[in-house]
Amino acid sequence: MKTVNVYIMGIIYLYLGILHFTNTEFYYPYMPKFLPFHWELIIASGIAEIILGIGVLFERSRNYSLWGIVLMLIAFLPVHINMLIPENSLGNSLSALIFRIFIQFVLIFWAWKNIK
Repeated sequence: MKTVNVYIMGIIYLYLGILHFTNTEFYYPYMPKFLPFHWELIIASGIAEIILGIGVLFERSRNYSLWGIVLMLIAFLPVHINMLIPENSLGNSLSALIFRIFIQFVLIFWAWKNIK
């Protein structure tokens, strides 16, 4: 069951990484104004998600990739926290934004729980 779990995770991150290339415009509004190089960060995070998503599919690289996912999701937290500022909320409700941060911690736990 644990193997199926990490395969699902790998496919999700691979898919989300590909979206950074096929739907780049979607990510621009989410980029905090205090971060420079928005396009480059969107592409870099897509590359990271693709590499880490593929990495969890293979036993040899799985733990490194899972640690990478944990660190990547922690690095993404400021983006989610920045959206709690009303002018950065993109019209989302406060409860939805808080739920999104909660989901971020669930995803971190999911990756961490699969590290051997």
